[in-house]
Amino acid sequence: MFAFILRRLIQAVIVMIAVAFISFMLFQYVGDPVTFLLGQDATPQQIAELRSALGLDKPFFVQFWHFLLNAAQGEFGISLRQGAKVSSLIAERFPATFELAMVAALLALVLGVPMGVYAALRRGSFMSQMFMTLSLLGVSLPTFLIGILLILIFSVHLGWFPSFGRGTTMQLGFWSTGLLSAKGWHHIILPAITLAIFQLTLIMRLVRAEMLEVLRTDYIKFAKARGLSNRTIYFGHALKNTLVPVMTITGLQLGGLIAFAIITETVFQWPGMGLLFIQAVTFADIPVMAAYLCLIALIFVVINLVVDLLYFAVDPRLRVEKSGGH
Repeated sequence: MFAFILRRLIQAVIVMIAVAFISFMLFQYVGDPVTFLLGQDATPQQIAELRSALGLDKPFFVQFWHFLLNAAQGEFGISLRQGAKVSSLIAERFPATFELAMVAALLALVLGVPMGVYAALRRGSFMSQMFMTLSLLGVSLPTFLIGILLILIFSVHLGWFPSFGRGTTMQLGFWSTGLLSAKGWHHIILPAITLAIFQLTLIMRLVRAEMLEVLRTDYIKFAKARGLSNRTIYFGHALKNTLVPVMTITGLQLGGLIAFAIITETVFQWPGMGLLFIQAVTFADIPVMAAYLCLIALIFVVINLVVDLLYFAVDPRLRVEKSGGH
């Protein structure tokens, strides 16, 4: 187990260094930060002084080493557009994105797993066919279109939910949350549904496919021959083995929810990291772009590591194979 964890940690460090290098290259080839900070009217002396202060006059690999050290401490410099520390901007926006992703993931799991089980156990029924049709729509329709349709129906025509913003938030130390107020929940429902629909359909189709595969195995047939009830067979044996690969995919999709909430946050003007990144791209705010890439990579690496460890702990076949048994 220790060797497994150590190997995964080494892989994670290599991935983070590679992503940090890509982020660092933004500073080299996407505009000049000195020009952004001083403007076009700066004198050569001012430019030289600022380049020296920022360390841009040093060799390439020395700059990259300093970038790595600062990134490891969560420091990415000053935003070229807002003039504030990038770490402060990320810390301010991260709670909004994290809560949106968590609510969307909860919706996808709570609805997707039961729908997938029902579609597998009741194949051919009207409701099962309806679930599969809706899943095709959920996979096919782009996220921005789903968000616009939800706003049109539930905000413009029905007036049930607000179409933008985060609502009332409360400060709990360094963390700001909107989940402790009714207005906060009122604002998060539409963007969470928009973000969850693709993940929900993916989980539902995956659970259905895995459930059908498990139901065809010999041990399920043996359990039926022993006279066990359908409830015990379906939920005590089949579903348990179905959720092992689902757990892997769901963990990785959680990182995707955080990383790819950009479109949803833009449509609903949700004040999270995705909206901050879009604004940074628009204004070529390189420090914010670099910090966002490194943070998303770190989230994926951590989630992937946790999922690998859970998979290793849940599936005894992996432990047997690692130990050389049969």
